Amino acid sequence: MVESNYDILGIVEGTTEKDIRNAFRRLALQFHSDRGGDNEQFIKIKQAYDDLKIGKKYPDTDIEKIKNSRVYSDESEDDVRRKNQILGQELSKEMKSAEEWVKALNESNSTATRLFGSKTLGEIELERKATGTLSIKGNFMAGSLTYDGPIIMQGSITSPSWTQKFKTNIHLTKGDFKFINPLENKYKIENGANIIVDNGNVVVGNIYGRKYRVEDKDGRVGIFKIQEHRTFVSALNGKIIAEDIVNTVSLDADTIIILNAEQDSIISAREILFYGAKLTFDCIIKLKENGSIRFFEDFSIQGLSGDAIIELENGKKIRLFDLKTKKIKDLPDEFISNKENYSKDATLVGNGFTITYDILNNISKKQITKQKTDQ
Repeated sequence: MVESNYDILGIVEGTTEKDIRNAFRRLALQFHSDRGGDNEQFIKIKQAYDDLKIGKKYPDTDIEKIKNSRVYSDESEDDVRRKNQILGQELSKEMKSAEEWVKALNESNSTATRLFGSKTLGEIELERKATGTLSIKGNFMAGSLTYDGPIIMQGSITSPSWTQKFKTNIHLTKGDFKFINPLENKYKIENGANIIVDNGNVVVGNIYGRKYRVEDKDGRVGIFKIQEHRTFVSALNGKIIAEDIVNTVSLDADTIIILNAEQDSIISAREILFYGAKLTFDCIIKLKENGSIRFFEDFSIQGLSGDAIIELENGKKIRLFDLKTKKIKDLPDEFISNKENYSKDATLVGNGFTITYDILNNISKKQITKQKTDQ
């Protein structure tokens, strides 16, 4: 049975305003923290008194508390987590309803527009167009959505950091996933969200993961664990086109076109086009068989860490340093049929030179050591 505000103050329904006030004063003296009482109980009593003054019989539920406030914080970290858990649950329910709605529209080949969420939870507008494209306007913050067609989006995508249960997962069984003008609008994907496209391309802006230290729950000084929310974007039969990928991100596609990769990012593809000048030491490039990598940076390769790893599908690993120091002229002719098009002292990294899977597979430490000895 739900406890009413009358029950909290220990009085019966229909009590006069004077008696309600007297009951509150009596309990306040008993539970106020200044008198050594239970502060949480005092807050509960004060809220019940304030509610009864405006004729409210029952206290707010947890969901009502969230809907009445845009600030989800409190003195207690556990309370913040509990409230945000409820928020994630409500958003996930909304996205489940959205998924069922767009599925029904697809089956009947209908067009419609509908808002999901709320001003408190965050509104998101979905529209199925006559072409079968699903338009999403607003920030996608929690829950799953599977759609049998292309999606165009105006908004950013994140995932709840307080729980993995309501993690953001967007799955396209066919068609492209695209942000509209992502660089101009600064749209991003972050915090452990998953975007999976079965048969299509992904065109987005910046992609971020999240990795942070969690202090020991027992309060032991210097003891902590690493909490990771890896953001994952996949287009195994298409392209991923993005700007910067930073801090615990994984990309997997047939072709990947990016600017920079930083802080524990993993790039896996058959064809990789790298237009930026920054690749940090803790990043891995996984090249699939018969593939190639092209570094377009031609004015400085200092930002491309020599400790970054290129890993071939057969398991062989090569430090980027070995490519930054190895010159094109030192490769056998069978690897490069058009050597005359390159400066004899050009290295394998930069100047738009394409490094193939076969070239990488045939570069050995023995060859590199011989090159250094000859110099």
